[in-house]
Amino acid sequence: MAEEEKKHDESLAHHPVRRLRHYLHPLGRKIYIAATPEEAETARPHLDQSHANEQFDLIINGSPEHVATIKELHAHREESRKQLRERHSDLYAEFEHVHQELESLTRELNAMTTREVALDANFSKYGYSAHLRTREADSSANSTTNLSIQEKDWDAERRKGASLQFWNKPVIRQYFHKGLIWRASETEEVASFELFVDLLYVGIIAINGDRASENPTGAALLQFCVTFLMSLRQWTDLTLTISWFETNDLAQRISVLIAICFLFGFTTNLDDAFGSTYVPLVAFHVGYRLYNAVYFASIAYLIPLVRGIMVANVITILVPSAMWIGSIQLEGGERQAVIWVALIVDIFAQGTSLGLLQSWSRLEAKWSASFNKYLQFLPAVNIEHRTERTNAFVTLVFGYSVVAILYQNAAGFGINAFFGKAIMGLIQAFSFNMIYFEIDGANIFIHAIRRHRLAYMIWNTLHMPFIMSFILAAATLSRIVLARDCPNADLESLAETSKLNSEAELSSGLRWFYCGGLGIALACMGIISMTHKHKVIELQRIGKNKRLAIRFAVSIILFCLPLAELDSLRLIATTSGLLMFVLVMDIFGMSRSCDQFWFGSGQCRYTSECRLRRKDMIEAAKGDLKLDVAELSKRDVGKQAQPAVL
Repeated sequence: MAEEEKKHDESLAHHPVRRLRHYLHPLGRKIYIAATPEEAETARPHLDQSHANEQFDLIINGSPEHVATIKELHAHREESRKQLRERHSDLYAEFEHVHQELESLTRELNAMTTREVALDANFSKYGYSAHLRTREADSSANSTTNLSIQEKDWDAERRKGASLQFWNKPVIRQYFHKGLIWRASETEEVASFELFVDLLYVGIIAINGDRASENPTGAALLQFCVTFLMSLRQWTDLTLTISWFETNDLAQRISVLIAICFLFGFTTNLDDAFGSTYVPLVAFHVGYRLYNAVYFASIAYLIPLVRGIMVANVITILVPSAMWIGSIQLEGGERQAVIWVALIVDIFAQGTSLGLLQSWSRLEAKWSASFNKYLQFLPAVNIEHRTERTNAFVTLVFGYSVVAILYQNAAGFGINAFFGKAIMGLIQAFSFNMIYFEIDGANIFIHAIRRHRLAYMIWNTLHMPFIMSFILAAATLSRIVLARDCPNADLESLAETSKLNSEAELSSGLRWFYCGGLGIALACMGIISMTHKHKVIELQRIGKNKRLAIRFAVSIILFCLPLAELDSLRLIATTSGLLMFVLVMDIFGMSRSCDQFWFGSGQCRYTSECRLRRKDMIEAAKGDLKLDVAELSKRDVGKQAQPAVL
């Protein structure tokens, strides 16, 4: 029977049909399972040929015949097991006991493996990490039983609906412990209320950008940087608290609503932030930060495992909060000095303290032993949640650039310089979106968060100047689009609402805000791309380092472009052309030289390696012998062929 099956497999190997799954019926005939009706139609002629004198059944996977056949085979095997138990009861009992023990040990090994199936998708997207472990929601011994999809009782799943309670004790989603990262096996998804918070940031971005572009001076740039960094600190706090701890209760929603109220109050005082509304602006910012400090203090009380880092977080909030309160009593340069010190502490103190505590926990000195017991468990960033939240925020920023260039036309035929500049601005936003997500965000082998602590710090820090500079460029672009310093740009072709923002000449500040913002944003994207380790594309036309060098060169050109003093139409056309050049070089450079770039890969090709005798290679080179890899492999089975080089 084994020899016949081997012959059957060899016969199918010469046909374009994949090997079919099959069973042996108790009456002796074979039962083949085809995945689809099309596969069954294709396989039947080959099966008729290979089983000319035998009976066989060909059924389709999932069909009633398939279910009935499997039930029949199952009943037959159950009867065979029953007869075996009656004939050899003692031996059967011992074998059954050993079998159960082996299954239990196998489940235990699967639970301790470093590459669980639940993390395969995570490793494929963000890179493999040997220091990552997963834990189930129920860590008891019985929870290690993992049922497959086929074994799940889906009728029972219908009766497992969950209700929203008012308060649940917070649970750490992921944490560091003795050099390992422990996390839940399931993927953390972005909650709907987090996206609701982002809606408020649309207003913050619009107010900050419009305020800076109205009067493009150094003072306006300073106010833009300060207010945006303050709001970004609040966004980071909210993202971290949701990422670190899981509650899934009504109290969490109420807490987020309180945070939104603080953020809303902060937003209403942005217009004259360095003037009459500075005190309420700082009050709402400090109020939210202190509210966050109270939350961390409650976590330190409820979860003693992370008490050390929670106390450190409270300290890193109280210190800059005192500086912010003190800045209210100062004026001029003294206030600015305190503001920037407070901002630096606000932005970097939390991450720095976490890194120092991680290093401190590894020390073995006697004087540090009393502190190490509070540092054994440190909350970790969930890579899926962090990247998805960052991507959502970047998408929001790109979306703002599109909304900012919208204007209202009043001409009968509105294809003019205003329309052309707006279309080129749209192309710029589209180019940035493709470079960030489809060039730099694709083919990632190891994400910066997982690659190294320094890579994560650079990735996280550079998103701030990248976002700020792009918002500044997008805000000024909205005014450059409506500028009338070029031909075919008549003021009367604009609606009344758009006339208010139309300027006869471009100021030097608008040029520097626009070009400098684009140049810095493009350079930051290049450095962010360097923090990732990308997959290698064989035979690609232009390597990653060379493409990044082109990007940095273009960013320098963009930054120096205001010196040319071009009119608005030529300025936008030049910047659009440069950005499109970067995008085209990235797309073309990532393609493979062995493929046809314009119309697909053409004829299918493959590369293989095999060991051949020198004599065969010489004859093949002369054209006297046509090599057949399959025949050569059969002929030289068990022999060690000598590699030869022609």
